[in-house]
Amino acid sequence: MERFAVKRGLEKSIGGNAGLARIATSHFLDINVNAEGVFTGSYGILSEITGHFGSDGKLVVDVVQMKGEDLSSFLESDGGREQAMESRRRWSAFLDEVTGYTAKQRGDKAKEEAKKFSKAKSAIKMAKKSMEMSSSVSQETVEKANAMIDELQAMIDAGTPPSEGKVKKLNDLI
Repeated sequence: MERFAVKRGLEKSIGGNAGLARIATSHFLDINVNAEGVFTGSYGILSEITGHFGSDGKLVVDVVQMKGEDLSSFLESDGGREQAMESRRRWSAFLDEVTGYTAKQRGDKAKEEAKKFSKAKSAIKMAKKSMEMSSSVSQETVEKANAMIDELQAMIDAGTPPSEGKVKKLNDLI
């Protein structure tokens, strides 16, 4: 399961999950949509593609790609290599259209988000270590820090990147 950032306002202009499924029909084959608007489809080496917009406004997709013997057989068949390249091209074009970002921009967004998670995890670790080693930290500060740690950890567990402000507040507290 992958999550991709979507340009602000694009989900609404596309028409939500119904619009997403409509766009998927122009890129993939055998599109089916369930009651919640989650689409499934396939094309070439992409044996199953499932996607929808999450409650956080991100594109949530799961792709099953051929592997091993199936992939070898597919590539060796007539036009297999061309269809495999077309599968990748269609996948990329689909992501470009529904996220509003190019491949490079999507990569940059993912790196930016990973950096936020890393900073939050590091701040939690440092705060815990500082509280453990320091004897001058008041009980009130420890309770406040633990509440902030719990909030950050809940965001991390939920897959929501913590803001730099929340991380900075924890760092400044201890």
